[in-house]
Amino acid sequence: MPSSITLQPIVAEHHPLTERLWQLYRHDLSEYWGTYPDAEGLFATARLRSFFTDSDRCGYLVRQDDRVVGFVLVRGLLSGLRVMGEFFVLRAARRRQVGWEAALLVVRRHPGDWEIAFQESNAAAAKFWRRVATEVAVAGYKDEERPVPGKPEIDPDTWLSFTV
Repeated sequence: MPSSITLQPIVAEHHPLTERLWQLYRHDLSEYWGTYPDAEGLFATARLRSFFTDSDRCGYLVRQDDRVVGFVLVRGLLSGLRVMGEFFVLRAARRRQVGWEAALLVVRRHPGDWEIAFQESNAAAAKFWRRVATEVAVAGYKDEERPVPGKPEIDPDTWLSFTV
């Protein structure tokens, strides 16, 4: 039986859940970013919290049937250039089309110009996002490297730009 992937807007009652998922997300990315949790074992949440308070940003819980399996955070709702701020799917749900379906749902929910960044050293993410861009872009996509602001020790991000 195929699963049903849906996006549920993150509202105030979802903030604690999203903060817990954020810890798993930041743990996954620590391999590429070289980041560590604080003395309490927690990764900083200031970036996440900006998605709860800024009208130019929004977030969605990714649900597979009745389970929460990830989140998507988007910025640029008012500026016209949407940016995939953060995208996370639990390891148990990966390689089962969950991320693919969630990514297509979110970019189609917010048509227009998009940018998505990832670390080229994260081969799975690089392949995934290029596949998404190929699927949804009306006229192909542009691929460019940009330095990570304030983090010269990190390899540049790869940015994909396209229109949905």
